[in-house]
Amino acid sequence: MRDKRFVAEHRGGPLKKEQHHQLMIWACDCAGHVLHLFGDEIDERLKNALHVAYEWTQGNASVGDARKAALDALTVANESSNPAAIAVARAVGHTVATAHMADHSIGGALYALKAVKSAGKSTEAERNWQNEQLPSEIRELVLSSRSMKEQLFKQTAF
Repeated sequence: MRDKRFVAEHRGGPLKKEQHHQLMIWACDCAGHVLHLFGDEIDERLKNALHVAYEWTQGNASVGDARKAALDALTVANESSNPAAIAVARAVGHTVATAHMADHSIGGALYALKAVKSAGKSTEAERNWQNEQLPSEIRELVLSSRSMKEQLFKQTAF
């Protein structure tokens, strides 16, 4: 079920435009932080998706552009066989999909944690890093939502 706190004001929800942009930027930071775990050669579709995400926050890309970029990133995930690379691509896909639905930002962060775990790195250190990047205006929203979504992701054992 969708968390109603992530519904944008223009759609009748409580999420302000600035908060939506902050969620996107935070998710971009999370996905970008693990991008190197994709492998030696990072797929251009992933780089492009993050670029589209940042452009969306500036009003220079549409939700349609972001949806296409998200699908491209998910295609990269489906073409990959390395678990860390798959998780990185899914992190990027969810991140750019934040333009369409703000709660995808949480998916971007969770898949970044999954990429870290798949690479044998510390998820605790990564989660702490993610938390440090949170603007105060969205901190409680993200922390409470991530906690709830992690319960759904239990099989990944973050």
